[in-house]
Amino acid sequence: MYPWLWFWAPRLHFPFSGDVAQDIEPNTKWFFDAIRPDAGVASVEERAFAVASYGRQLGLITEVLLSLADQKAIDPEGAGRSLERLKSIYREIEDLKNEDLAISANAVSEELERLRKRSPAEFARLIGRIAADHGPSAD
Repeated sequence: MYPWLWFWAPRLHFPFSGDVAQDIEPNTKWFFDAIRPDAGVASVEERAFAVASYGRQLGLITEVLLSLADQKAIDPEGAGRSLERLKSIYREIEDLKNEDLAISANAVSEELERLRKRSPAEFARLIGRIAADHGPSAD
């Protein structure tokens, strides 16, 4: 039974009491964000990991290597399947890398075009600097 004027009854929540909302989905973004820029592109690594985890890739490499090193270590048929899967993973990851390079090149091209329209002098200075730094050399 509700008390008289129940709508004025205070609703108190002490620490660690009341409604609980918890996000259970694990956040693994930190792992890929920790990749040094000179070691790889975090977004490409994350997408490659979705194709095949590092453990899976290493497992396939191990199976193929063991079959080459010791013919009795693993059956040739299993090693052949592992090699085919490894080649498939390699092709998928190479496609991801090429796609990422194309996206990056397109973004740079669009930014350069924007700069050319906004400030032709700054564009010419930048192109000159790039040509001087990365042009044909006698290496």
